[in-house]
Amino acid sequence: MKDVFIRSILAGACIGLGGAIFIKLGGVVGACMFAFGLLVVVHFKLPLYTGTAGFIDLKKWQEYKKMTVILLGNIVGCILLSLMFNPGVIDGTPIIQNRLSTDFLHCFTNAIGCGLIMTIIVQGGRDKNLLLILFGIPLFILLGFYHSIADAFYMMMTSSELRTEYLPRYVIIVLGNFVGCNLPRLFKYKID
Repeated sequence: MKDVFIRSILAGACIGLGGAIFIKLGGVVGACMFAFGLLVVVHFKLPLYTGTAGFIDLKKWQEYKKMTVILLGNIVGCILLSLMFNPGVIDGTPIIQNRLSTDFLHCFTNAIGCGLIMTIIVQGGRDKNLLLILFGIPLFILLGFYHSIADAFYMMMTSSELRTEYLPRYVIIVLGNFVGCNLPRLFKYKID
């Protein structure tokens, strides 16, 4: 599990980097550049919460323990990466304020949308179809879907008061991502 945790930290840092790029550039260009983070995760086969949740054996308790380690490692990676940036230059406050204006139900459904897209594009990456990543990442960002690991980075780039206020919604988003990541199973989608 130690190796999984360390590699999860790297995955979280990659997604945090994607989040930083999105904050800095914004719009379509920022959403497209965010894809760099997931391309690195897929290339190095790093454990990312939203890239793993749709591929676990749902009947094995050990898999849930592993998912918890991955999630915590991803969050630590986002925290560590956030230390590299000046909050005045990379500011997650507008994104978190937007999330706070969203009710819990829509936080959950927006997270489901992201999870669904993530499982499909990660499977595409595993099959060496990188176009799914290049189109899928901007798709979920521009649709306003919520990614729990990117949100961990955005939270770190805002005030501690906003982080505390956002935490209940963050838990809902983590759960929504998990549900969305597992939706392809209903359609007998190929899961490696």
